[in-house]
Amino acid sequence: MQVLVVYESMYGNTRHVAEAIARGMDGLASTEVVAASDAGDKNPSDYDLIVVGGPTHVHGMSRPSTRHGAAEAADRPDSELELEPDAESDGVREWLASLGEASGAAAAFDTRLDASPMLTGRASKTIGKKLRRLGFTLAAEPESFLVDKQTALEPGEAERAGRWGRALLEAESGR
Repeated sequence: MQVLVVYESMYGNTRHVAEAIARGMDGLASTEVVAASDAGDKNPSDYDLIVVGGPTHVHGMSRPSTRHGAAEAADRPDSELELEPDAESDGVREWLASLGEASGAAAAFDTRLDASPMLTGRASKTIGKKLRRLGFTLAAEPESFLVDKQTALEPGEAERAGRWGRALLEAESGR
């Protein structure tokens, strides 16, 4: 199987989750992990499975204003946040908007604060809806991976992402 994992990340957590998903697929698929800002030359029809994820900002997918807010937060003198090099570039929202009609299998994930989804929102739900509207079939329900209030990935989440990635492949192989 050929798998494309497209992610957007502000402080590195969503990138770490995307990489962990790909590690979970080791030995079962040829997996390519790429930032959304670099995914413009990727043709989804070249892949058997597309996995797309981003951080949850203001209850949903990031947009230019929330990316700018993340950069400002990292620039504060008392901040310990480290901004990803492409954090203010186009993200998952723009990449999905650039795609035409598509088909095939896809999955959506996000990173969000470890709190009730009613309070935090879930970018993965919107990503999943956009993937379905484009013509993809979701291989699994959208998934969230949790960060703490200091924006660090919660313990065990990277391992859980790897297991989720493996389960996605196993589900797709059985179809």
